[in-house]
Amino acid sequence: MDIYEEIKDQARDACDELINTAHLSTGDILVVGCSSSEIKGERIGKGSDIDAAKAVYEGIMPLLKMRGIFLAAQCCEHLNRAIIIEKKALLPGAEIVNAVPQLHAGGSFAVTCYENFDEPVAVEHIKADAGLDIGDTLIGMHLKDVAVPVRLKTREIGEAHLVAARTRPKYIGGERAAYDMKLAGRLDEVPEEEDKEKDIIISSR
Repeated sequence: MDIYEEIKDQARDACDELINTAHLSTGDILVVGCSSSEIKGERIGKGSDIDAAKAVYEGIMPLLKMRGIFLAAQCCEHLNRAIIIEKKALLPGAEIVNAVPQLHAGGSFAVTCYENFDEPVAVEHIKADAGLDIGDTLIGMHLKDVAVPVRLKTREIGEAHLVAARTRPKYIGGERAAYDMKLAGRLDEVPEEEDKEKDIIISSR
């Protein structure tokens, strides 16, 4: 199999599993940090490969479009890990910054997304619902506050280490609080007291 086809297949499989595990839906945001250098077995930032980035994009984008999920591409540290995203994905009042990603100032994946999005913009911060980190690019700064690791069957894309995460709303309150386990993604747990119709668990913490 062609190396780029293999990368595409790995990216598609990882994305599909994460979408299902994280229960992503229309309007959610998936942030992706992608080092094409690491995919090719080189040190991050030292061997950018636009074709590897395109393979990742082609693997994941059809899945996201089909479900109405927005893709956010994290740029490299030369652009302070800014985000390239569709303008319509932003919340009202979000501040757009002026930066056009380049191969060695933003990275090949950000370039690919910028060239293929309908109305790409750059922002410094987002709060994504889930993320794929391809090559240890450190995407945590762009995830919602409570990130939960997701152990995917696909552990690498090319030669790059792959880490995935979903997020959940914070638990707030104390011993009298009740929590919606659908939001927490923990319906498999056996509660002390349960409202089966609403999937609500009464805390004893």
